[in-house]
Amino acid sequence: MRKIVCITTYPPRECGIATFAQDLVRAIQSKFGNSYSIRICAVETDTEKYAYTRKQAVEYVLNTSDASAFAALARQLNEDSEIEIVLVQHEFGLYAEQEEAFLEMLEQLSKPVILTFHTVLSQPSLDMYGSVRRIIAACKHLVVMTQNSRRILLRVYHADADKIEVIPHGTHLVSFKDKGMLKSFYKLSGRRVLSTFGLLSPGKSIETTLDALPDIVKKNPSVIFLIIGKTHPGVLKVEGEKYRNLLKAKIKELHLEEYVLFINQYLELPVLLEYLQLTDVYLFTSNDPNQAVSGTFVYAISCGCPIIATPIPHALELLNDDSGIIFDFKDSIQLSIAANRLLADESLRTEMKLVGLQKTASTAWENVAIAYTQLFQETGKSEEELIYSLPPVNTSHVRRMSRQWGIIQFAKGNRPDSSTGYTLDDTARALIAMCQVVATGKAKVKERYIRTYLNFIRYCQQPDGSFLNYVDQDGLFTPQNQEVGLGDSNGRAICALGYFISCSAHFPALWKEEAVAVFKRTFQQFSRIESPRSIAFMLEGLYYYTRVCVSAQADAYIGLLANKLVQCYRRTADGEWLWFETYLTYDNGILPESMLLAYLAIGREEYKQIAWEAFEFLLKKLFVGNRLQVISNQGWMHKGEDHHGFGEQPVDVAGTVIALGTFYQVFKEEKYLRMQTDAFNWFLGNNHLHQIIYNPVTGGCYDGLEENNINLNQGAESTVCYLMARLALAAHC
Repeated sequence: MRKIVCITTYPPRECGIATFAQDLVRAIQSKFGNSYSIRICAVETDTEKYAYTRKQAVEYVLNTSDASAFAALARQLNEDSEIEIVLVQHEFGLYAEQEEAFLEMLEQLSKPVILTFHTVLSQPSLDMYGSVRRIIAACKHLVVMTQNSRRILLRVYHADADKIEVIPHGTHLVSFKDKGMLKSFYKLSGRRVLSTFGLLSPGKSIETTLDALPDIVKKNPSVIFLIIGKTHPGVLKVEGEKYRNLLKAKIKELHLEEYVLFINQYLELPVLLEYLQLTDVYLFTSNDPNQAVSGTFVYAISCGCPIIATPIPHALELLNDDSGIIFDFKDSIQLSIAANRLLADESLRTEMKLVGLQKTASTAWENVAIAYTQLFQETGKSEEELIYSLPPVNTSHVRRMSRQWGIIQFAKGNRPDSSTGYTLDDTARALIAMCQVVATGKAKVKERYIRTYLNFIRYCQQPDGSFLNYVDQDGLFTPQNQEVGLGDSNGRAICALGYFISCSAHFPALWKEEAVAVFKRTFQQFSRIESPRSIAFMLEGLYYYTRVCVSAQADAYIGLLANKLVQCYRRTADGEWLWFETYLTYDNGILPESMLLAYLAIGREEYKQIAWEAFEFLLKKLFVGNRLQVISNQGWMHKGEDHHGFGEQPVDVAGTVIALGTFYQVFKEEKYLRMQTDAFNWFLGNNHLHQIIYNPVTGGCYDGLEENNINLNQGAESTVCYLMARLALAAHC
């Protein structure tokens, strides 16, 4: 395990950098705790000292009031051979008591130093310019949080561009809740909520909002302004509650008592995120033009708040395409006009919310942790492989998506969109996944989910044994069933039934009898099916069925279907293209995997050989080093081409992960296990955007990886496929 020491303020100290550092450390330890151990050097002063718990990993303390403490810390860190990197959180003023000692410490450290600038001033004094130049020279890498800060370092301080990394301020992933329910819970029903939060100080310029509020109330009499946060401890120590009392006096003077609510607390994170979710418009009124970034600002955007903000560089950069409203410092008239405009236009608020969520997706703390860890890899011992921590099995989003008839097809964010109805495809996958959860004992699953999925599959079956796929929210079959091919959905239903039957010992015996009856009625389809993937899904269902039901008829159908795939392979395979079709499309892993399962079922060596040849060919097309890049859904890979393109789907990744597990079980080659882990890490950030696809807060999975962004909706297909991939690792974890 590689050790990194982070020099920073840290809780229980209440300040923005302390909170930032805690969130960053937690995210890195959560995602890469098997690769890195981060220890804290807590920054204190003679007048601010704190007690830390063992869990906080505070191993060192730096008293910034004592010049000798800096040199002592440098010696201590240099002498510890286990320390690989020193990470420093920097804010002007934080080390001001002994600035020369701080600079000398950076210069004396023999370990590579990464320093995060929380502020970069564009018009420094001569002394400040000299200090920043010494910081730049002493550090291996500099981290800033905006492109504007990067430009200032380049233009004003003449930093080497190769030293600078832009890593945004992190935000928390949110499992969105109903706004009306939250308002009711917090006794704000019927109110239009404006809010701001953060440690209270004059720099927040809350009085700008108070001056704007009478005009806002005239047009929006139900409005209420929440001022969330206790007074900054540094301000409280010097001035007491002078600023808060000034605000209270102004509220009384303007007769706004019914329209302003102080929440004078340092809120726990879950509560804070709920207040932000119930907010209709978030107001950021800082009067400091040099404020480079604001954690409060990005937290609000990541909670779906439409934003009205003063023109600090961070706001100008993030809201540069009308995804928020900028107003001039201390201009209450502009603020009231902007607030009234937003409160009157729900569609505009919704548009801003969606744009903001998309923009801040990459700033989730999990993604920030990936960015910092990549920098650690570049700075330290890059030859050591990075280990992604495996998330626990989580069925919460699958359960959230499951309703009366089955599992709802699509979601808006993490909120199920019941208007999209249900599909046999998704419900069949859900049946397999939840049966796997039960069979592996990885989590508790209520039997009613399994029963619901089985009932849906039986409901979709037609008199000839085939299935319809599309059902609306009222349980009625839709015209789409006559407009598109249903071969794959039929195959997946058969696969799911077979899998359920194979683990039916965990469920009431009557359920197995019902499933077997439905399964046997599908046999009449097998002779007429020609689609390779439909055949493959049916083969897998037959394989699982024969594990518990001895059936010469089923064995014969396995031979029939497998031979159809053999014929496909023989028609198209040549020396360089060893595949069943003349192109690679979607869910490719199912084809060689089904051939291998056919071999396991009836023992024909030809099936095993073809399975191995085709799978090895596929893996060479899908892996770029240790990173999986599945075939783009925006253009298949045709014979003779190597173009991937963008548009990667969780279903394809999951199919690869599952197939690698099956091939390992048969061939016992360790490379399949390594590749399975690498493939699964696609969900965890090992992809071309270096962003998470799996959302650990909701238990859902995003719907796709595009060229420059993630599709943030968490629908049934992506979520269930992720869960199946995660469970495929269970046997080896």
